Amino acid sequence: MMENKILNFNIGVLGHVDSGKTSLAKALSTVASTACFDKNPQSKERGITIDLGFSSFVVNAPDHIKDSGYEKLQFTLVDCPGHASLIRTIIGGAQIIDAVMLVVDVTKGIQTQTAECLVIGEILCDHLLVVLNKIDLVALEKQKSVVEKMTKRILITLQKTKFANAEIIVVAAKPGGPDVPDIEPVGVKDLIDELQKFAYIPERESIGPFLYAVDHCFSIRGQGTVMTGTVLQGTVSVNDNIEIPSLMVSKKVKSMQMFRQPVGKASQGDRVGICVTQFDPKQLERGIVGMPGFIQTASGVIAEVVKITYYKLPVETKAKFHVSLGHETVMAKVTFFGTEDELCVNNEFIYDHTYRYQQELFDLQKLDDDVTYKPKHQFALLEFEKTVQIVPNAVLIGSKLDMDVHTNMCRLAFKGKLLEVFTDKGYHDTHLQKVKVYKDKSKEGVIERLANDNEVIVKNLLKKDTNIQLFMGLKVKLSTGEEGTIDGTFGQSGKLKVRVNSLQDTTKVTLQKLSGGKKKAKSGQNYSPIVENIEPVKVILNFKKYIFSNEKKLVQI
Repeated sequence: MMENKILNFNIGVLGHVDSGKTSLAKALSTVASTACFDKNPQSKERGITIDLGFSSFVVNAPDHIKDSGYEKLQFTLVDCPGHASLIRTIIGGAQIIDAVMLVVDVTKGIQTQTAECLVIGEILCDHLLVVLNKIDLVALEKQKSVVEKMTKRILITLQKTKFANAEIIVVAAKPGGPDVPDIEPVGVKDLIDELQKFAYIPERESIGPFLYAVDHCFSIRGQGTVMTGTVLQGTVSVNDNIEIPSLMVSKKVKSMQMFRQPVGKASQGDRVGICVTQFDPKQLERGIVGMPGFIQTASGVIAEVVKITYYKLPVETKAKFHVSLGHETVMAKVTFFGTEDELCVNNEFIYDHTYRYQQELFDLQKLDDDVTYKPKHQFALLEFEKTVQIVPNAVLIGSKLDMDVHTNMCRLAFKGKLLEVFTDKGYHDTHLQKVKVYKDKSKEGVIERLANDNEVIVKNLLKKDTNIQLFMGLKVKLSTGEEGTIDGTFGQSGKLKVRVNSLQDTTKVTLQKLSGGKKKAKSGQNYSPIVENIEPVKVILNFKKYIFSNEKKLVQI
């Protein structure tokens, strides 16, 4: 009965380091989970959160929630770290929330990592509430003007995002700071009232394969091992079998609790502790668990991707990025490609289509209308340095987390959605062979002389050690307009014979002048042409090369 009458609503508490996120979570929460408020000793010593913390509080459901059959509204606060070097943890937390509460120090405003949290929230969530914290640090007579000024700045920033006109609440979660004895928080009641109005009925799907994000794991003597986390999709019940793919084991669910209350079933969006038969909890600090066979171990993936506008550096093919999927971050080499055709991508990669290789990922919003190539869809092959556990159609973010932590630039480079997962380590020789991505290639040579009315000898088109057989039969174009076909080799120096069926008379005359009539120089010196002001006739070879093909076949369309 309890699980049917209480709606669980997950709120990610994001913001820059020292903005007061954890203090705010403590001020709001009356019930704490096993993972509450960061037990890490380093965190306690430094006074900041360096791991995901979870806590909750329950209020009466507002009318718009009651109308859907719920009596109570439980807010689960996902307190995410704000320190620059720990952004991978923020990404893991952001993927399991229904809304974002962005905490901003009223004395500092939007800072670099605040902006990164805003980017993550915009990628993974559609609902945002801004909390201006630490109002107690502003003199009473200046509070009104400071709040108005900061509110105006934040709203201007939000106008460029999907969170335009978001509500802004002013609080002092811990008046006087951490060293001052407990004082009644300022504005927290108003914040709770706003959260009740802010809450909505998230789309929960009890159908589909069970998927569960684990954030903490510990043993209880005589009972088993407990995993705490959030159900991302589907449903789990006591006595179900669930798979822990990182350990390659399946376990039976012995019991479950939601914030210290036993339950028999948990569905998408629920935060729940799951007790299974004993295993070493140190082997699963965090990760994903699911229905047996659903979670895949990937060596590489193909995703449809979009460049993040706030990232100011080029996002180039062959570069390496930190790729975050759920609770895992792994280094990956990227190869970008795209198409100008309008495709119905849905959730699967279209192998039958032909794609164009891209040297970099484009920000489509900033491409000029007159550019020669403007893709409608962009994709990335991501080759992981180590295997990673993922699920179909997961969201991913590519970042440059090795940039200077003090930089004032966003480090999030691109976002995407998985379309194809390669579980076979030898996918380069199997699945990747079917991916038709081509590079436009061009080579240029000059006609050395006319062999006969229909054949010319060309030099400098290919290098001496090139495998000429790959180019036999390919068409070329002369700078004088005629078209020809590579017919064979001439001699041992890399020269080619090119057949031209309709060689123009003017071209013949030009070639005769260029190759004939040598003027003999003085003894011991080289010959030089009599006519030096005639432009040589160029030969241009254009072709396409499929970059993933082992056959090295060259194509002309």
